[in-house]
Amino acid sequence: METTALVAELVEKYRGGPAPLVQVGDPVLRQVAEPVAGQLGAELLGELVEILFATMRAAPGVGVAAPQIGIPLRVAVLGDPAEVSEEVAVARGRRPLPEFVIVNPEYTADADEIGFYEGCLSMPGYQAVVHRPESVLATYTDLDGVRHTDRLTGWPARIFQHETDHLAGIVYLDKAQTRSVTTNDTLKERWGQPTPAAAAQALGFAQNP
Repeated sequence: METTALVAELVEKYRGGPAPLVQVGDPVLRQVAEPVAGQLGAELLGELVEILFATMRAAPGVGVAAPQIGIPLRVAVLGDPAEVSEEVAVARGRRPLPEFVIVNPEYTADADEIGFYEGCLSMPGYQAVVHRPESVLATYTDLDGVRHTDRLTGWPARIFQHETDHLAGIVYLDKAQTRSVTTNDTLKERWGQPTPAAAAQALGFAQNP
């Protein structure tokens, strides 16, 4: 089924509410998503974005890409209330990120890489340390068709990279330090420190490149 028909079917079924999240192992998460190029029309694209936001909030999460609800299209939504302790916020560069939509996003590294635990709504129950640039130049289009280039740092940069990677058929585990993989329960019990330094020493992986 072509992408426009897939979106129309999804909107008809889940209009105004969250859609089910696709889980790792589904081929749509391994496709290179199709660029948004006017094929949906503004109204249908807007309804897709509403469903993405509803899905992100319901999960809850800090980002959802269209492939995660079965749509191989280069669009995602982001937003992070950053309800964490001051110690964690400082260590991870995590601060509130207002909700916004990214269409046809791209990014280029603008700083050295740093490793932190991250997870994914399409692979629930686990997290792993991923080395990512601490700062990126993020380019994307909004729903009004305006192209933006912003420098993102800290956790907002990590979220943008994670969701943009989804649009290239990449999941976070592809870039993870595999020896760092842990269940959410073990992470909470043993490795809940602001940085993964203790986990890196105990489990034998590189905290940073």
